[in-house]
Amino acid sequence: MIETITNINGAVNNVVWGWPALILLGFVGVLMTCLTKFFQISHFGHWMKHTIGAIIGDRHVTKHTEDKSISQFQSLCTALAATVGTGNIVGVAGAIATGGPGAVFWMWIIAFFGMMTNYSENVLGILYRRKNSRGAWAGGAMYYLKDGLGAKKGCKQIGAVLAVLFSCFCLLASFGIGNMSQVNSMVNNVNTAFGIPKLVTGIFLVVAVGLVVIGGLKRVAAITEKIVPFMVIVYLLGTLFIIVSHATMIPAVFVSIFKGAFAMKSVAGGIVGSGIALAMKMGFKRGVFSNEAGLGSSVMVHSSSNVKEPVRQGMWGIFEVFADTIIVCTLTALTILSSGAIDLQSGLMTAEAEAIGSSSLMAYSFQMSFGKPGAWFVALAILLFAYSTVLGWSHYGSTACEYLFGEKSSIVYRVIFVCIVLAGSVMEAQLAWDISDTFNGLMMIPNLIGVLVLSPVVMKCTKNYVDRNIKNLDVKPMLSMIPEIQKEQEKDL
Repeated sequence: MIETITNINGAVNNVVWGWPALILLGFVGVLMTCLTKFFQISHFGHWMKHTIGAIIGDRHVTKHTEDKSISQFQSLCTALAATVGTGNIVGVAGAIATGGPGAVFWMWIIAFFGMMTNYSENVLGILYRRKNSRGAWAGGAMYYLKDGLGAKKGCKQIGAVLAVLFSCFCLLASFGIGNMSQVNSMVNNVNTAFGIPKLVTGIFLVVAVGLVVIGGLKRVAAITEKIVPFMVIVYLLGTLFIIVSHATMIPAVFVSIFKGAFAMKSVAGGIVGSGIALAMKMGFKRGVFSNEAGLGSSVMVHSSSNVKEPVRQGMWGIFEVFADTIIVCTLTALTILSSGAIDLQSGLMTAEAEAIGSSSLMAYSFQMSFGKPGAWFVALAILLFAYSTVLGWSHYGSTACEYLFGEKSSIVYRVIFVCIVLAGSVMEAQLAWDISDTFNGLMMIPNLIGVLVLSPVVMKCTKNYVDRNIKNLDVKPMLSMIPEIQKEQEKDL
């Protein structure tokens, strides 16, 4: 049975993560960067001020809401909870082990353009969101595919079909990237560090996840806004300590990254050109796995924010990718590469690192600096990172389930989601990651088609925001593509 699943998944994965899909992913990011006039650079100070700066200076951003919506800070933490997971530790290690240090460079490239892909998704999410019967905001790629793409001449059926396909793929992905692969990494690292049996950890996680997930988005957001800032800060301090202690190696590390990115031979030898192709592919795949830009996933929680301005929420999307990949993934990569786990000349793992496997490279790196407590720290970091990811993705899957089967189906989904946690704890590690990769690719394709077709809407909304809030022109705000919601939001702006 496992062999059959592996073969089928491998065949599908080769299609959805082939070069056409990767080119589409990169093209959309480049297009949105150009259409918004390099917003992530040209308005760097503005979006930093209204994201990380606003957390400190704007009470409205962090204030808990009385209605069914969540605060902008809670939406960021829930989105980061879903993105800052094992992809930032195990995923980065796997990319380096397979594609060499050069994979890090391509991770940066896809993140730079992915900022504007994520920005565009969130802008569209706010523009096309609507309220459900409970009075809560419902938004996501399925809504802008159906109501945005579907509104184009002759595209009504195409938009509806792509919306359903996206929802189906998202539902499946929530069990893969958002559950099994995360849980699998947790139990493996806890088993390696503390010797606790995988099944025991799995049962504990079923209870820990169930207590939060069954309570819905408000409970998930309340937990993630406490976990995420703490876990990210502590993890970054640990990586910075190792990097500083190996400061003399940093120049060589960056040289290996840039040389590896354009190496004309594979790290293990092989045909000319295979090295750059492998480094690029692993960098793109693991970059997307980490920050999820292009998947359309985080839109579902960003759309639940109490924000009025679509571009304001889009800026949180930029910061999300920046924090996840440019900061967290980079520090992970620098820690691994400076620790001696990778031979910087060949790009291959050392014999000692090879013996423990790529999934434990970060634990090995910390152990080299802190001894056994270093491995314990990484195990606990992965536990928190992956746990928060599971919580965040439970909302994504629940939203997709509601879209497909109605609002009452969400409780059934949550129960099944919690049960799947146990399956992830006993599954073979590589299969869990491979399935996650496949589901990522499947939901990415319809979402990118939607963003591509609706790119003029994003451009128009961005120009509207810049004219009003940066150039101080007297222009009517563009807050929603649904007339009644536009009128309602204008009153409260």
